[in-house]
Amino acid sequence: MVEKTLFDELKDVLQDFQTFLHDNVATIQPAIQAIASLIPQVNDLIDLLLELMGKLKTAIDELDVSAIPGVGDVAEFTGKIPALLDAAKKLLPDETSAIDTIGDVADVVTGLPSVEDVKATLIQLIDAITADLSSLKA
Repeated sequence: MVEKTLFDELKDVLQDFQTFLHDNVATIQPAIQAIASLIPQVNDLIDLLLELMGKLKTAIDELDVSAIPGVGDVAEFTGKIPALLDAAKKLLPDETSAIDTIGDVADVVTGLPSVEDVKATLIQLIDAITADLSSLKA
C-alpha cells in the first residue's frame, strides 16, 4: 500500500471542505449573515479563512521541484526519518515538540516529488473554496 504524501492529504482535506462548502453555501450564507449581526467577528473568521487560502495558494504555486536533481533521493531519505523520530520520542520524551517539528519538515520534503501531480488540483480547489467563502459575505 502506498502511503499518502502531505500533498495528497491536503488535496483530500481541501476536496472535503470544498464539497461541503459548495453543497451548503445557500444554507450557510444567510446563517452567517444573521450570526454576523449578533457577533461581527464571524466576518473576521471568513476574512482569515480567505487570507489562509491565499497564502496556501501562493505557497503551492511557488513549489517547483522539477529542476532539482536528486529530489527523489532526498524524499526517500526523509521518508525514512519518521521511524527514527518515533524511536527518539520514546527515549527523549521531553523533546517531543522539537522531534515533531523535524517530522513536519520531513513530511513536506518527502511529498515534494508528488507535488506536480496534484498542484493543479490543489489550486483549483483553493480557488473554488475562495469563491464560496467570498459569497458567504455577499
